[in-house]
Amino acid sequence: MTIVFLVLTMTGGLCMFMYGMKLMSDGLQKSAGERMRKAVNFMTSNRFVGVLTGFLVTAIVQSSSAVSVMVVSFVTAGLLSLTQSISVLFGANIGTTLTAWIVSLIGFKISIDSLAIPAIGIGFILKAINWKHKSIGEFLLGFGFLFLGLFYLSDGVGQIKFNAHAIEVFKDLGFTAVLIAFGTSFIMTLIINSSTAAVAMIIVMAGSNIITYEMAAGMILGANIGTTTDGILASIGGTTDAKRSALSHVLFNVILACWAIPLLVPVLKLVDIIVPGDPLAIAYSADGKLIDNPAIGFHLAMLHTTFKVLNTILFLPFINQYAKLLTFLIRDKKTKEAVDTHYRFAYITTSVADSPELNIVRAENEIKKMSGIVSVMYSRFCNVLRSMHEGGDFDKESVASLCTELQQKEDYIDEMREILSTILIECSTKVKQNSQSGKRISYLLQIIAAIESMSDECYAISRLLEKSVSKDCVFKEKEMKKLIPYVGMVEEFLVLLENQLGRTPTQEQKAHAASLEESIDRNRKKLHKLGRKRIEAGGDVKAELLFIDLVRRIEKLGDYCFEISESYR
Repeated sequence: MTIVFLVLTMTGGLCMFMYGMKLMSDGLQKSAGERMRKAVNFMTSNRFVGVLTGFLVTAIVQSSSAVSVMVVSFVTAGLLSLTQSISVLFGANIGTTLTAWIVSLIGFKISIDSLAIPAIGIGFILKAINWKHKSIGEFLLGFGFLFLGLFYLSDGVGQIKFNAHAIEVFKDLGFTAVLIAFGTSFIMTLIINSSTAAVAMIIVMAGSNIITYEMAAGMILGANIGTTTDGILASIGGTTDAKRSALSHVLFNVILACWAIPLLVPVLKLVDIIVPGDPLAIAYSADGKLIDNPAIGFHLAMLHTTFKVLNTILFLPFINQYAKLLTFLIRDKKTKEAVDTHYRFAYITTSVADSPELNIVRAENEIKKMSGIVSVMYSRFCNVLRSMHEGGDFDKESVASLCTELQQKEDYIDEMREILSTILIECSTKVKQNSQSGKRISYLLQIIAAIESMSDECYAISRLLEKSVSKDCVFKEKEMKKLIPYVGMVEEFLVLLENQLGRTPTQEQKAHAASLEESIDRNRKKLHKLGRKRIEAGGDVKAELLFIDLVRRIEKLGDYCFEISESYR
């Protein structure tokens, strides 16, 4: 019965630790969401900034698995190249060592329960009251549960009777004991799906002398490989580069284990020189009970960090060669794949629930892609329109082809709107509506609707051209001379909008947008007046009405551009 109680206590402590870690992650994401968005934008700079970005985002999210899923999804969407994703994953591997330091610095230095209970109380109050920084309360609540779980985990481990003979048996096994520990930790991490929780358990067991120092080191290496499976799962159904990115995370930790296990003794000696205290010290209380050794926690945290930093230093100068190796291992398919005409969102469903802030970033980049498609649609229309002139031979097939192409793009954008709106609405259930993220989701949904309406207008004006050609309604030279600059203004506005999406507009961009909107409205009135005068003068009524309708629809595109531009304040 005692054994069952101990197992349940340790299981409950582990579950509470993982739940607290998730609450901390959610609270940090909500309170630092804007900084995280900026950090993601830095990923495209260079390999060193990529490492720093991976470290910072993982420190915020407290999960290298979540970051690896995010990076693989970004590669699938074409937002990150293979080499950029590799550098970010290098940083994520270093960032995941932060929790080991927290457990070592706090877990063995003070009474954990005396710290956890007040944190839970304060966190619950801050989360319950109606104020704008409720995410801080969520973070403190998670912090409290994390260390309360650690307390029960440590207490359960501490009640296991110390068996000196068993430890001596493991010591006699030597290198074999390290390999056994490595395999056990790998399987354990696969089961609990968190290397952070696994490392915390390893530190607790080592501090209570349940496992040897060398075994703990081997277990840390096993946990590093076990946590890479999420990235592999996220790459299923993704692009070839996404699969390579996931493999890069696996190989990084496998290669780390390949050199670290043979060199384990020298690396441990290096850590022992850097970190004070004897990790092998065993002490007993006056009543003969074993006392936890806090020094081993610091040594294991430093060992964990040293492993990752040394491996990153080893890989970083050869990142391009590493990418070539991955390309060799996962080759492109020889047969050209058929172009997928249907839109797919790169994230897996579970990541929406786990990382709403990161998915908002992902959706925002997809919205920029939507804007780019509309720009292409309008440019295609402009090219055909400019080829039309009085008395010219119109290529009816090119106009029909334009309509077919724009209809396909319009259908594609309709799918984008449906899927992205669903994703954002699902994200909105994970954040507070009055929070910054909640407000951001609201106007992103408005922008999606506006861009989809713009695609409708682009297709509609292509049909007007088709109608004009089929009825031999040729625009007059004077009309064309005034129409072309008017069309160019909207084209310029679309380019400005595409560059502005995802960024806070500058004062110059705001002034430029307002100027373009005013010019478009002014020219629309002039063109409408020109069309009416031609009708009154006995001109071709059908041609002039088509001209007026065309001008009106183009002006609506400018209105949508200004509406979206104004929403980014």
